[in-house]
Amino acid sequence: MSPGRTLVDDLRHTATPGGGVLETSLVLPVPLDRVFAFFAAAENLEAITPPELRFRMVTPVPISMRAGTEIDYALRLWGVPFRWRSLISRWEPPLLFVDEQLRAPYRSWVHTHRFADLGGGRTRITDEVRYALPWRPLNRVARPAVARQLTRIFRYRQERVRALVLPEG
Repeated sequence: MSPGRTLVDDLRHTATPGGGVLETSLVLPVPLDRVFAFFAAAENLEAITPPELRFRMVTPVPISMRAGTEIDYALRLWGVPFRWRSLISRWEPPLLFVDEQLRAPYRSWVHTHRFADLGGGRTRITDEVRYALPWRPLNRVARPAVARQLTRIFRYRQERVRALVLPEG
């Protein structure tokens, strides 16, 4: 990493009854408008998702992102195929958007994406995922495995965002 490139990342996972909260933060030496544009292009989600999930967009791209947009995906979790439908419930460019599952393997999933201009061409990307697992009361048994998988997925995501968004240097 060259001098002047400040990369800060953080990932926390907190268990809640029936699910959890995953919080990540990443600071990149990239202007806010460029970072937000990357995340606003829904097709980039494929590029930042681990390959073993076999994630693919079902909704044709490009997708016009706004509050009320619904997006369909196909993926595999632990080898099991799933369809996932998300609703963009809030769209406040370039600072925030929220996607919520309408159909997915979770009982609930709310992913808040926040972007903050830190000045000097630096941007903080913050993700907060609040989720609940199905299959009460058995979800207590699955919760540690799900937490490990989500932590791994979001670590991969941070690495890929760095690789795809950072300017060549």
